[in-house]
Amino acid sequence: MEGLRAFLSENSAVAQAVGGLVIGIFFGAVIQRTNFCAMGGISDMLTFGDTRRFRAWVLASAVALLGAQALAAAGIVDLSKSMYMGTTFDWLGAIIGGLMFGFGMCFAGGCASRNLVRAGAGDLRALFIVILMGIAAYAAIGGLLGPLRADLSNATALKLDAFGMSDQGLGTLIAKVGKLAPSTAVAIATAIAAVAMLAYCFANAEFRSSPVHIASGVLVGLAAAAGWALTGLSLDEMAASAAPQSISFVRPSGDTLEWIQRFTAQRIPSFAVTSVFGVMIGAFFAAIASGRFRLSTFVDSSDTLRSMFGAVFMGVGGVVALGCTMGQAITGVSTLAIGSFIAFAAIIVGGIAGIKTIERMA
Repeated sequence: MEGLRAFLSENSAVAQAVGGLVIGIFFGAVIQRTNFCAMGGISDMLTFGDTRRFRAWVLASAVALLGAQALAAAGIVDLSKSMYMGTTFDWLGAIIGGLMFGFGMCFAGGCASRNLVRAGAGDLRALFIVILMGIAAYAAIGGLLGPLRADLSNATALKLDAFGMSDQGLGTLIAKVGKLAPSTAVAIATAIAAVAMLAYCFANAEFRSSPVHIASGVLVGLAAAAGWALTGLSLDEMAASAAPQSISFVRPSGDTLEWIQRFTAQRIPSFAVTSVFGVMIGAFFAAIASGRFRLSTFVDSSDTLRSMFGAVFMGVGGVVALGCTMGQAITGVSTLAIGSFIAFAAIIVGGIAGIKTIERMA
């Protein structure tokens, strides 16, 4: 393992670019073939009482959690260095951003990952949504909306180091409250969260008897774990942003647009950028193989306006919340970051509100 780590870290940029592409292709193909969709899961649950796709989303979180924590225990990745585990606990951002993202994805016809997959399968509307979402994300990071986002965070975020916590992990909280060894507390937190999620998923007979939904949750969760393994092993400690990461799609969509425009300044794309391209490539080939590739676009001006609204809300909300249905609800949750669990819940609430709003507008 140390030999592999040395090789990957010495060739970090290339390893992460190639690995991100491969993981993205796998992810895009899985989503396209299994119809995994967080927003669709919420919609199915509210409209038809069918919770299978929603449970698949929860299962993906559980699998990613178990995978990421196993990798951390084996010393393959240091999750405490990820962006989710900082000592600045932006609880309000997780709530507001999650609500915005969840609400927006309903108007955009799906979350960030779903629109990337649709774009790969020929949906030009989805491609437009991804582009506009990426622009809105960058506006919220350091553009027009950046100062407002930063001021809100600075005014409300809690500095956890003042409370004697080294990060915002659920295990760290349990260790402090229960005066336990950190490794013991993390194991307890992992067991509680994973068992609760798995119990919820498999308590439903319809879900248990649906191989495609079980497979989709497991495979998506494994893709997130693979991202942690790759970036953990290939981490270049001398790089400007030496932090492990895994699959997320809001800011990476903006990163992809920036890379396309500034290719000569950075020839080798990042893990985030190649994973975005990979998802569309994987979805493209999966759609071709299944005979479901179709070029399509907006129905009318109302459809266009709804999609634009949803894209902007997802872009801004995803940045404020530090992630999306994949970036926070699966990748973030896998680190046991408390903020990720809050954002996950807020996305669900926002999604429910969005679907009900659209129903009232119909």
